[in-house]
Amino acid sequence: MVRTRSRHEKVVRDQLIGREVETFLPLVERWSRWKDRRKKVAFPLFPGYCFARFPLVERLRVLNTVGVADLVGMCGRPEPVPDTEIEAIQLLAKTRLQYDPHPFLSEGMEVEVVRGPLAGVRGKLLRKDRMTRLVLAVTLIRQAAIVEVHPADVVHVGHP
Repeated sequence: MVRTRSRHEKVVRDQLIGREVETFLPLVERWSRWKDRRKKVAFPLFPGYCFARFPLVERLRVLNTVGVADLVGMCGRPEPVPDTEIEAIQLLAKTRLQYDPHPFLSEGMEVEVVRGPLAGVRGKLLRKDRMTRLVLAVTLIRQAAIVEVHPADVVHVGHP
């Protein structure tokens, strides 16, 4: 996977295809509004990133592509995205289902409720179950309370 310069995802995809590099750029359509009209525009599902499959020995050819900022990895070493994760996103992109970007949430994260009657309440994400419901621990008057909140209603906040 490559990290791109801001708003260069499509340029990177097109140039990598021209260099015969296998690419995948999942897009999501949204309505954009200007003063005189509205139009559906395709935006990258993951802004700043483009999937690319290539042998590591060809990394300079990829890094020298206009708009490529870096390769994604750990400790300065490129790491491949697991095929199962890419295949899941490709399958989603081929469907007619409505999908949108969503923040990555994992167990143990400090989160804040942003919508609903508990807006502003912070807690720890304890469990993310199959029903796309979250269980949060919220401390009220030095007591623990557990509440189920829809994942779209919480965001990661880190430590204050």
